[in-house]
Amino acid sequence: MRYDIAVVGAGPAGLAFAGCLAGSGLRVALVDRQEEAALAGPAFDGREIALNHRSMAILRRLGAWERLPEADISPLRRARVMNGFSPVPLRFAPGRFSGAETLGTLVPNHLIRRSLFAGLAGLADTTLFAGVGVTGVTIDAEGGTLALADGRALRADLVVAADTRFSETRRRVGIAANFHDFGKTMLVCRMEHERDNEGVAQEWFGYGQTFAILPLNNGVSGAVLTLPAMEMEAVMALEGPAFDAEITRRWDGRLGRMHLVSPRCTYPLVGVLAERFVARRFALLGDAAVGMHPVTAHGFNLGLAGAELLARRLREAVERGRGVADGRALARYEAEHRIASLPLYWGTNTTVRVFTDDRPPLRLLRSAGLAAAEAMLPLRQVIAAGLTRGARG
Repeated sequence: MRYDIAVVGAGPAGLAFAGCLAGSGLRVALVDRQEEAALAGPAFDGREIALNHRSMAILRRLGAWERLPEADISPLRRARVMNGFSPVPLRFAPGRFSGAETLGTLVPNHLIRRSLFAGLAGLADTTLFAGVGVTGVTIDAEGGTLALADGRALRADLVVAADTRFSETRRRVGIAANFHDFGKTMLVCRMEHERDNEGVAQEWFGYGQTFAILPLNNGVSGAVLTLPAMEMEAVMALEGPAFDAEITRRWDGRLGRMHLVSPRCTYPLVGVLAERFVARRFALLGDAAVGMHPVTAHGFNLGLAGAELLARRLREAVERGRGVADGRALARYEAEHRIASLPLYWGTNTTVRVFTDDRPPLRLLRSAGLAAAEAMLPLRQVIAAGLTRGARG
């Protein structure tokens, strides 16, 4: 079975990449160990994705935006970052000249995945291999071979790994990665509350916890609580009114009484940065290249941007007669994606380290830093401009 490109992983990055290649004439194999039914109808996983305007534009070009239920698209009008008990938050709002009324939107992760997967039906040159894992990868001068768990083998000119931040494909090809275990567990769920969230995303670096509120429609918000693992186990042991009261207390009653209205999901917090994004006839996408801490909400957007970028560079190479695995195209993708990724990855990790260290000197530094940033309107405008880039189409 011979293809131009074999993609390992049918998550958002792999699906978006396949969609961005539509009409190129390139034959794509998409391999995922999950069964097709699970890929087509992924379960609620608690994660609300903060999409910036560039990501929204990519989803529109792929036809995925129109397949999202309108009721599940929540406007992200403003954002606020708080530290400890400081009365001075750092605030962000759309710039006057961006053409945007919002910083972005919030959409449930499982609905984005469902919408992207539905787009496969219109990709005549993409073949899905679902419910089968990859047991081996070999790369040579002529291409790559994927050994599948059912005994079949796929041969392709280029292999792309988009199989999560713990990518087995990346490891098999011999690309090392920097792992940063933050030693914390993240709880995500939806909470109903008494007061209006006003479309404002809020991140509170409290002492001993980090808590984010993601504003959804109809009096509901996504709650994202980060704690050491043992403390999280105690929170997860609570049920019914006891859990509601605990979340209300931990958010300091800012939204009034809160009530759980969804399943609860927990995730370990681990950041990953691959040492290289490409090798001979091989490339990394999405979390397999860069797996971000969610505190700055860059990860999903970075993955979509990387998928579009790699597809663009490969299409250009083919149009110029250089072949889909052209080394110059891959090198250009790596250079551009690393320039976009590295400042975000290391900046996010530094932010997490500083704003979760509760020693007294750093508490003062955190408060002073946020107050200084709040006073620097140009800095806040630059950050907001990055979120709203592409709002004019």
